[in-house]
Amino acid sequence: MATVLAFATAGVAAAQEFVFKMHQPLSAQSPSQTQMLEPWARQVEENSGGRVRIEIYPAMTLGGRPPELINQVRDGVVDLIWTVNGYTPGLFPRSEVFELPNVFEGDLAAANLAMLDMLDELREDYRGTEVMFLHVHAGNGIQIAGREVRSPTDMAGLSLRTPSRTGAWVIEALGATPVAMPVPELPQALQRGTVAGALIPWEIIPALQIQEQTDYQIEGENNYRFGTTVFQVTMNQARWDGLPEDIQQAFRDASGPDWWAEVGQIWRNTDDFGIGVATDAGNEHIVLTAEETQAFRDALEPVVDRWVAEVSGQGIDAAGLVERARERIAAHSAGN
Repeated sequence: MATVLAFATAGVAAAQEFVFKMHQPLSAQSPSQTQMLEPWARQVEENSGGRVRIEIYPAMTLGGRPPELINQVRDGVVDLIWTVNGYTPGLFPRSEVFELPNVFEGDLAAANLAMLDMLDELREDYRGTEVMFLHVHAGNGIQIAGREVRSPTDMAGLSLRTPSRTGAWVIEALGATPVAMPVPELPQALQRGTVAGALIPWEIIPALQIQEQTDYQIEGENNYRFGTTVFQVTMNQARWDGLPEDIQQAFRDASGPDWWAEVGQIWRNTDDFGIGVATDAGNEHIVLTAEETQAFRDALEPVVDRWVAEVSGQGIDAAGLVERARERIAAHSAGN
């Protein structure tokens, strides 16, 4: 039976005019649901004066596997989704610029707001849907069993779970072998030795008990990470187009710049909590020195070049996207 969380404004009659089904891949207890999707849904409902109800179906309870979510929303099987762009490699080429190492450097709110600034340039990626909001997580750290990593050469020969094709390129640039899989499959893969570790944020540690399968969590100085992942909350385009203006505005008002920035802080907080779980369990949290971090920067800059070459071949101004993404992230970074 599907687990449904419906959020209705207190005191509003039970029969809302507009009911939306949202499908997402993680559990109902995951921070992504409890700290992001649920508050957003409540805000939309409140903005609508109780005319909207959003039912959240976690853990793929409406059927299918996570890579199928984008087609579910495009085809109208569900109204809304939250999903990882990287589950369908190559389908969101413009948005991948924000996943790249040395473009994303660890400032979540700045990256989210930069995506909002550039949404018109990214919108073709999301045809068939209406974007509610996009976001990144705190970035891909190296979570690994049995091997301390302090330089790119320490990665040679390892098999690592990748979250996306850009993540796969990062792993390859470090001399390791990428293995693609949705994140819920990672614990079993670690137990079986299918992978030695993963590129993944600390946020996922408590939900999947990753600290039980790994020994080290590794990142660069000043929260430098080895790329990140873009997520989307999108609505079926026909459903959106059929809504009256005031209901559309209820969604827009819940999804403004303040929210995109707040989502960045939500994910930073959950990431900080996750690394605490790992260290409390006895894992070692390695923060690379400035010199060690620079070695990774140097090793990973060819990933940016590879992406530019790949995406330029699709008739997209990939070099321009890199330039503008870096500029907009810098403009929104802390202290600017």
